[in-house]
Amino acid sequence: MPYLKVQTNKDVKKDDLPEKFSAKLAESLGKSESYVMVAFEDNVNMSFGGNKKPTAFMELKSIGLKANMTEDLSKMLCTLAHQELGVAKNRVYIEFKDAPGKMWGWNSGTF
Repeated sequence: MPYLKVQTNKDVKKDDLPEKFSAKLAESLGKSESYVMVAFEDNVNMSFGGNKKPTAFMELKSIGLKANMTEDLSKMLCTLAHQELGVAKNRVYIEFKDAPGKMWGWNSGTF
């Protein structure tokens, strides 16, 4: 049920990034990785602070996401963006969204 979308203006040449982010996200959320979905979009025409230096935007949606979890998740995701994408931590924005189980569809039903 966790879904992470990563957009970056960098040209990413690593095919294993969704799996790397998926494993860390499952661990950080304490959820089974079998429910984690990760999507990457590279070469996005985007700027941050008025320039096109490497930047990234992430959206994390999950059932049961609490406000007290977001600081640790931000640290983990910014660190991954820096290590794996070469994006400075201060050039990453992350939007966190909690999703009610009845508003999250899966396997012809909802959670």
